[in-house]
Amino acid sequence: MHFSIITPTRNRRQYLPEAIESVRATVSAPIDFSYEHLINELASDDDTAAYLEELASQDGPPLRYWKQPEKMMPGPARNQIIREAQPGGWLVPLDDDDVMLQRNLYHYADLIQQNPQQPWFVADFLRMDEERRYMLREDYYAWKFDTPTDMLRAIFRAENFIQGNVCYSHELFDQVGGYSEDIEMAEDLELYVRFLLAGHLPLLSPHISHLHRFHTNNISIGVDAEKHGNDLRVIYDLHAAELGKLGIERP
Repeated sequence: MHFSIITPTRNRRQYLPEAIESVRATVSAPIDFSYEHLINELASDDDTAAYLEELASQDGPPLRYWKQPEKMMPGPARNQIIREAQPGGWLVPLDDDDVMLQRNLYHYADLIQQNPQQPWFVADFLRMDEERRYMLREDYYAWKFDTPTDMLRAIFRAENFIQGNVCYSHELFDQVGGYSEDIEMAEDLELYVRFLLAGHLPLLSPHISHLHRFHTNNISIGVDAEKHGNDLRVIYDLHAAELGKLGIERP
């Protein structure tokens, strides 16, 4: 069993080291699995590229990175990394300013062993501020749905949201065609919508996957209910025919 942690990054030198160290702190025992951290450096203006070059030469869990000459949108940046990931493995997204818990991969591996036909999983995550302080009443909590249609309906009613708290198979990713390379925001949610439209309901894991850092330079700053609604409409319009047949209304 092999996991590839997927992280695009741009100008996150302040936070990226903690994201990397959190992956390197992974404890797999007693399950035997391998993992690596794949990072796409997107033409940063700070010293991120130099930092990654130095770090990749040091001992420790495998880390590979690619340096891009120009900025890229999140979708193509993630797709480019995943093309380098091990076929037949498992993909785990991690934002460059977040912190993965050291037993995250273990819990996913345990579920994979118990559910060998299940292609993706979802967990809860916690929010922290810029100084890594827990933000009370800001938890994200997933819940179990009976069918993919039920989950899609909740997504487009803005009742359920999925971010980087997932693990999915490379095979499923290839089956649905990867991340959209045309939308600017919510490319991850759009991918998960396609997982559901393909008939795959995620298995809910009772563990915390990561700590999501909330700070003044978040890419999602300003994403309020209205902006999220706009993102949902963009995603809906891409799949309006299929969603309409399921009786799911446009948000």
